[in-house]
Amino acid sequence: MKVQAIINPISGVGSKRKIPKMIEQLCKEAGYDLNIRFTEYPGHANTVAREAIKEGAKCVIAVGGDGTVNEIARALVHTDAVLGIIPKGSGNGLARELHIPMDVRRAFEVIKRGHELSIDCCRANEHVFFCTCGVGFDAAVSQKFAGEKRRGSLTYIKNTVEEYLSYQPEVYDLLADGETIQEKAFLVACGNASQYGNNAYIAPHANIQDGKMDITILSPFLPKDIPQLAIQLFTKQIDKNSKIKTMKATTLSIIRQKPGWMHLDGEPIMADARIDLAVIPHALRVFTPEVVSFRKEVQAIFGEVSRFFDQRRPYIFR
Repeated sequence: MKVQAIINPISGVGSKRKIPKMIEQLCKEAGYDLNIRFTEYPGHANTVAREAIKEGAKCVIAVGGDGTVNEIARALVHTDAVLGIIPKGSGNGLARELHIPMDVRRAFEVIKRGHELSIDCCRANEHVFFCTCGVGFDAAVSQKFAGEKRRGSLTYIKNTVEEYLSYQPEVYDLLADGETIQEKAFLVACGNASQYGNNAYIAPHANIQDGKMDITILSPFLPKDIPQLAIQLFTKQIDKNSKIKTMKATTLSIIRQKPGWMHLDGEPIMADARIDLAVIPHALRVFTPEVVSFRKEVQAIFGEVSRFFDQRRPYIFR
């Protein structure tokens, strides 16, 4: 099988050295015809993926975070090429949604086993996304986070707190499958998948194969509401909060008073005052595990929590 691996060199520790060699060895053992390219600038991954498809690649492996995965996946929509994901970002939303392991070897094993899934994607104006799209507070945080030199959970939390102190909710007109409502909201999130990344479930009942978006509207809230919202966000219970309204739709138009930031899979983009969204059913083929047991999910979560604190122990106890 002809395989193209596209690596974001700023994703993951030592990706310029260790990860390419590991992928080369794993592909050699599997008998794959491998070509490796590194991204050099924003948008480059999409260009390389399109070139790889023209050259006959049957699998394109994205090695990086959600931005890299999004760029590559967009090139693979409605093609015969299958997306493989080796997650090396800070959020890894699509990989987590599809239960792809965070470990390089285990993620490659998913590709090697060859189980495919056809998933939906969505379009927001001319932009394609696979996990979430949002306007309001989460888009403002994404824009702030994109300018940071240091990435990771702690930086994201810092930006979230800082942005909350100054953010003002907006009024939105929402046209969902022909029904119009008006809401003053802190954010409006559209989920093709259930989470932003890092197991933060903004749309806990979203199904990436059902041909619908799960829309989450967060009303303005007080500082005292934050702990409950945070706990519910990470325990798939956010829809139980009284500040949350949810709906499902195949099409959605978001109309606000002026242009502003929108995020697509965590990447900020300046958007028009009107954003038209629609689902594109079964648009992308991706390698996924065949069966994920509850036990394995729990083990994976505990493993990630352990690694999180292991990495930060010197800072916590210094």
